Amino acid sequence: MAGVETDATHPESMATEEEPLISNLDLFLFTLIAGIVIYWFMSRKKPEPIPEFKKLDTLTATSTRETSFVEKMKKTGKNIIVFYGSQTGTAEEFANRLSKDAQRYGMKGMAADPEEYDMAELSRLSEIENSLAIFCMATYGEGDPTDNAQDFYDWLQENGEEDLSGVNFTVFGLGNKTYEHYNAMGAYVDKRLEELGAKRIFDLGMGDDDANLEDDFVSWREQFWPAVCEHFGVEALGDDSSIRQYELKEHTDLNMNKVYSGEIGRIKSFENQKPPFDAKNPFLATVTVNRKLNKAGGRHLMHLELDITGSKIRYESGDHVAVFPTNDTALVIKLGQILGVDLDSVISLNNLDDESNKKHPFPCPTSYRTALTHYLDITHPPRTNVLYELAQYASDPKDQENMRKMASSSPEGKALYQSWVLDACRNILAILEDLPSLRPPIDHLCELLPRLQARYYSIASSSKIHPNSIHICAVVVEYETKTGRVQNGVATTWLKNKTVVDNGHKSTVPMFIRKSQFRLPFKATNPVIMVGPGTGIAPFVGFIQERGWLKEQGKEVGETVMFFGCRHENEDFIYQEELEEAKKKEALTGLHVAFSRDQEEKVYVQHLLRNHKEDIWRLVHSQNAHIYICGDAKNMAKDVQTAFYEIAEELGGLTRTQATDYIKKLMTKGRYSQDVWS
Repeated sequence: MAGVETDATHPESMATEEEPLISNLDLFLFTLIAGIVIYWFMSRKKPEPIPEFKKLDTLTATSTRETSFVEKMKKTGKNIIVFYGSQTGTAEEFANRLSKDAQRYGMKGMAADPEEYDMAELSRLSEIENSLAIFCMATYGEGDPTDNAQDFYDWLQENGEEDLSGVNFTVFGLGNKTYEHYNAMGAYVDKRLEELGAKRIFDLGMGDDDANLEDDFVSWREQFWPAVCEHFGVEALGDDSSIRQYELKEHTDLNMNKVYSGEIGRIKSFENQKPPFDAKNPFLATVTVNRKLNKAGGRHLMHLELDITGSKIRYESGDHVAVFPTNDTALVIKLGQILGVDLDSVISLNNLDDESNKKHPFPCPTSYRTALTHYLDITHPPRTNVLYELAQYASDPKDQENMRKMASSSPEGKALYQSWVLDACRNILAILEDLPSLRPPIDHLCELLPRLQARYYSIASSSKIHPNSIHICAVVVEYETKTGRVQNGVATTWLKNKTVVDNGHKSTVPMFIRKSQFRLPFKATNPVIMVGPGTGIAPFVGFIQERGWLKEQGKEVGETVMFFGCRHENEDFIYQEELEEAKKKEALTGLHVAFSRDQEEKVYVQHLLRNHKEDIWRLVHSQNAHIYICGDAKNMAKDVQTAFYEIAEELGGLTRTQATDYIKKLMTKGRYSQDVWS
């Protein structure tokens, strides 16, 4: 168009020189303009790529349907949904039990992982008549949500305007009273749902794993269902028969390349490793070091090093390494013998509910041997629901009666379960051995047993020094039960036997990293006070390595003080050489060790804290020191915390209430951190 305008401004000059009517330039410009017009016209008329847009829309719609628990409930005729926040599998197990219970009351339930669904749809639950959302929420770490409930927790916090009126709910929390933030997640979900307008139809239940979590759950459940019946005006069907969730399919001519042999997620994933590595896709790390740490004594404390070269796995000091152990082969063989089955039979357990996200209780198809070795927990005492379901297979009426009694909420039944199962540490094999009339079909037993869970260990190394290696410090668990049986810890016994070379092959460990909030201060100049007796020293080995590395880089590093404890100096002073070397290089500015049994009166780390109270108060109150505690939650962590209260009282001139508030403020600021277990 610019060319036409230029031509039109000079008509006189063209006429004066008597040039041809249409010059070459005009012809060129005309052709150019015509081309542009035709191109524009054709482009405008060109059909738009509608199929591509339709395809994208279809994908989006499919994605929405997959994450809509409301649509799934409508489609399958369910009116009860049980969400679980689970780290070790117990909350998921409770959720499955509650969803199965619904059937006995003429209702239909489903267990659901909040990570797999759009929790913003909660407000739509009221579209389903007589609907109810149950939340089985475990508390993890320092009052935190479990990994799979983190997004749901964030959603609850961020959506203050959400209207959940018309939504019926109840919450059962799983916690441990030895921890500072007992059942914090369950209490938060219960409170927050009410704030957003949802209606609580039964009181918050709180299970204490330090006492008897199973007992707490059964007692709550016994009162919960009558309340549900009253609220919705329904009655129990009186059907107490066993309800199977999975059906058995036996495979006779299946290609073994399609059979799971211990993989957690993708089949053959251990043969063909692909990052990223996580809980559903663990990395097979090679064991390069496995040495005994203690010089003497009856226990076995060990140090392992796992090679992660080429995995692209990154970790920081304070993180946890999770490993997937396997059960003792001898126990698996005994189970097969006592039940009279061919352990190498290849089977699948398929969910009877075709719409369920959980198609199998563990990776299928697989053999009974693999399931009992890699996937199922056969060493922990079974929960009451397992006893109840298995009772029907006892040929002796007395055995049937006792098993059902132990699964009841009667005081007599609870006492019997506590003494005969829990106190005696009877696992499923011991129960089968002690009840000769009980011989259940192995497929039903495999359906009922919980999944074998990953075990978590504080990493005993720093990636600044060991970027391609992860170190573990652990003590082998071994004890005799009241029945005279020897009980071995699943993971620690398995790790102990992971020799560097086993029958000419390198030993490997399936593992992944779980990030932690247990972190060194951002400013290296901040002093750190570490308290970790026994294997509680693990994360501090990494901390000390990192502080030493920072010093070598020429960085200014604050005081680094370690309070360690063990039984005898000449037996279990683990990492003695490393600690003394760090002290020599001033990576460790203070090393205080309590040898609890080297003198008549026992001395523990909390006693040493009081002995060095002036230094501690100076570092904490005047120099912004960070305090770290690692180890036993039930006794040590509490006693250490009390010692800090007393130091604040004496040297800070505070009352006990003020001293308690002082330490709690340190916790809030991230200056008092705990990595503890019970």
